[in-house]
Amino acid sequence: MDVAKGVVPFGEYRTWYRMTGTPGAGRPVVVVVHGGPGSTHDYLSNLGELARSGWPVLHYDQLGNGGSTRLPDKGADFWTPELFAAELDNLLGSLGVTDDYVLFGHSWGGLLGARHAAGRPPGLRGLVVADSPASYPLWRQEMAVLRAALPPGVDETLRRHEEAGTTASHEYYKAVRVFYDRHVCRVVPWPRDYRASYLEMSEDPTVYSVMNGPSEFHVVGTLKDWSVVDCLPEIDVPTLLVTGRYDEATPVTAQPYFDLIPDVRWEVFEESSHVPNLEEPERFLAVLLEFLKGLA
Repeated sequence: MDVAKGVVPFGEYRTWYRMTGTPGAGRPVVVVVHGGPGSTHDYLSNLGELARSGWPVLHYDQLGNGGSTRLPDKGADFWTPELFAAELDNLLGSLGVTDDYVLFGHSWGGLLGARHAAGRPPGLRGLVVADSPASYPLWRQEMAVLRAALPPGVDETLRRHEEAGTTASHEYYKAVRVFYDRHVCRVVPWPRDYRASYLEMSEDPTVYSVMNGPSEFHVVGTLKDWSVVDCLPEIDVPTLLVTGRYDEATPVTAQPYFDLIPDVRWEVFEESSHVPNLEEPERFLAVLLEFLKGLA
């Protein structure tokens, strides 16, 4: 497969990208919007396999992480959903794919993708919202439910460190792993691509800590009240909604997508949590290909 890598200017910054396959061959480019915020594309790398079936795939690292410009000194006023929406628009325009593309948004990227799709860009052919809440208030509500079901003592340990501000401690990390191994990635040991993104984010947690917080389930950053529920009825392209049976993005958090997007289908991966592309990779790619073929 042809693979092209590079960077595009984004104001005074730069966005790293990788294109797998050849755009312009009659099928839309699948644009992969990763989660976090503050993660990298690595854990979604296997979506590049879609190019073997004729769909070019565009991965990129959002500003602040991976191969894109790092800005560790920027504060909460800089890291906004609007910044990342503008970066996505800039990337699409710079690479000339605005006339024919499908958006795949995972976790935080699903909210970003939904907000983009609600603007009804003329070249958007379809949307995939994978393992994504429709609002962070719903997410925080459901995190309390999942935390309460952890083994005895785990949530108590988590809360003790959260209240003391010692979330960088090893004890907190060990308790976090109990949650992550249940609701984020159930493959043990973690797959290489997932570890790569996790380590990248750990190395530079600027974006994640400002917008999200110290962990998936302790959302105290600037996104804690953000939602895309209001714009979902405006999405006018076929949409595939994906969740895992053990997903931290519980059915309650994903339900607004199903209720409010006019043309939507919901696929649940029974053996997966938050990264079914790594937990059930063969079935995941098959479901994506079926959706893409249906767009034609």
